[in-house]
Amino acid sequence: MPVTLSELQARELQFLAPYAQKSAESRGRVHTENPPTWRTEFQRDRDRVIHSRAFRRLEGKTQVFLNGSGDHLRTRLTHTMEVAAISRNIARALRLNEDLAETIALAHDLGHSPIGHKGESMLDRLMKDHGGFEHNRQSLRVVEELERKYPLFPGLNLSWEVREGLAKHGVAFEVVEGTRRRQHHQTSLEAQLANLADEVAYYSHDLDDGLDCGLLDEKKLLKEVRVWAKAARAVKRNFGELPAESRRYYTIRQIIDQQVVDVVNTTESHILEAGVRSADDVRTHRKALVHYSPERRLENLELRKYLYRNLYYHPVVAEPNNRAIRMLSEVFQSYIAHPKELGLAARKRIAADGLHRAVCDYVASMTDRYLIQEHHRLFGLKLG
Repeated sequence: MPVTLSELQARELQFLAPYAQKSAESRGRVHTENPPTWRTEFQRDRDRVIHSRAFRRLEGKTQVFLNGSGDHLRTRLTHTMEVAAISRNIARALRLNEDLAETIALAHDLGHSPIGHKGESMLDRLMKDHGGFEHNRQSLRVVEELERKYPLFPGLNLSWEVREGLAKHGVAFEVVEGTRRRQHHQTSLEAQLANLADEVAYYSHDLDDGLDCGLLDEKKLLKEVRVWAKAARAVKRNFGELPAESRRYYTIRQIIDQQVVDVVNTTESHILEAGVRSADDVRTHRKALVHYSPERRLENLELRKYLYRNLYYHPVVAEPNNRAIRMLSEVFQSYIAHPKELGLAARKRIAADGLHRAVCDYVASMTDRYLIQEHHRLFGLKLG
């Protein structure tokens, strides 16, 4: 017999920690729907994210290197999948809701602009007098408004808990209970860990891509970055001398393992100290509970600074990205001057959202490739 929704919910009650977010206790959706038959609410959310257009477009968006720079380099999509995998692992270790953590991770970059964080900064500058741009807010906008697949509502109509996790910066989801309003200081533990898994993924995998392209050097990493040195020593101790590709792979793997172990142990300690007994206890707690240890946080800051000096600002990375963000700016301003050049769906939103927001939504949704194609179409030449 196929598994039923009630059986899936019973499994959560049996196996998850008291402070995990149970799908049966979801605050629901903006638009009421019949419950799923063989999935929990969060599993339905995950499937809706994966089947969205915004998710598919992540394949063509920059992570660090301009999309198309190399066959093995990460895109925004492969990064997202790696964040989801790490989120599930941490959630499982802490007996939290893996489906919720994975769904938040899969959706966390749906609103990201083309050309990575430089593209995001440029859009924010162009929208300075019109509400600004920030990719977390845009991800929420994508799932609440911009995706148009269903006949009875806009967006994906995701559960409250997933949207809470996407908001993540600031208190975006105040709870109304009768005549009382309850202020949440934090998001769920699942949302907190998905946020931290993002950092675990991009630092370790940016190292991997930088080494693969020859922009980073293992000998310098051994001298200057403690995170790398610890992991490299562990690999050599366990496996001896390895060929270069295996050595780099296992060192990156060791870094991720060390980060995950640190987060799990530190977070477990914080949960016990806080004495939280429910998901809402977590939300009303004054401080976030998912953290690195203080030592690991300092080591990660050292790694972050190293990557900025040696990878993110490297001419091989920065110059193509800088040319592309100039294209983004010119395309944006061309649409403002000539709105008829926008896609049909974007033109329809001008009346409700205003010209600048409609243009921003349209440009933010583009892949790197489509942005460059649009620049060529609008201006008839390549940017020098």
